[in-house]
Amino acid sequence: MTWATSCVPCRKVVHKKSPETDAIFEQLAHVNAQADADETVLRLSLDAKASIRVGDYSRGGRSRVIVKAADHDFKPDAKLTPFGILLPQCGAVYLYFTASKVTSDFMVDCLIDCWASLQGRFPHVKTLVLNLDNGPENHSRRTQFMQRITDMVDDFQVIVDLAYYPPYHSKYNPIERVWGILEKHWNGDLLETCQTVLKFAQTMTFRGLHPLVQQVQKTYHTGIKLTQKQMTKLEQRFERLQGLQKWFVRIAPLHDLNCSDILLE
Repeated sequence: MTWATSCVPCRKVVHKKSPETDAIFEQLAHVNAQADADETVLRLSLDAKASIRVGDYSRGGRSRVIVKAADHDFKPDAKLTPFGILLPQCGAVYLYFTASKVTSDFMVDCLIDCWASLQGRFPHVKTLVLNLDNGPENHSRRTQFMQRITDMVDDFQVIVDLAYYPPYHSKYNPIERVWGILEKHWNGDLLETCQTVLKFAQTMTFRGLHPLVQQVQKTYHTGIKLTQKQMTKLEQRFERLQGLQKWFVRIAPLHDLNCSDILLE
């Protein structure tokens, strides 16, 4: 018997890369290094993880305990989406879970809650450097996100520098390491209730520390945005880095618009 064979050509792996990628990484290295060396600047890394289906689902992996999962993909009992804020210098992690939409308002509400709890620990901090990916709800042209960040800047009288990772490279954002450890922590276990999800998040460790975990009960709605006229006026508050305008943006309090710090040097 002879076997018919066919030769399938190997696909060439193409790594997507925008023209600005190298320049963005170079500027990120500069911004992050200067932020970490300055006691008046605090760097935070932010991002959301994919939604978690809550229920008796097999998720692969291994467990020391025998578990029995459903053998079909039924409708999940609920879905929770985690949003994380990491302090790269000390390893502190804040995790916020929502069953609602991950919107600009949700992200900024979490950031406000986190900074309100951190202010006492960092009384000398005058500037927050935010490492983000360029997601649809938090990019620097997202009108509601930029409005809410500007409101936060004025409310707390703190400078905020937005420093984005380039397209297709969000895996380099430090918060991504937290998601990898969380996945490993609950690997092989059933996440059958929302409380189970939160408990696993509370008991994981990142650099020897347990994260602070909470579930946000507020319902968020999509489609909230500024008019073009409102955004044009708001844009006057921003200082964008020449040549990388979308990726590096400074927002200063109204009384401090002429400030000078690390982002645009």
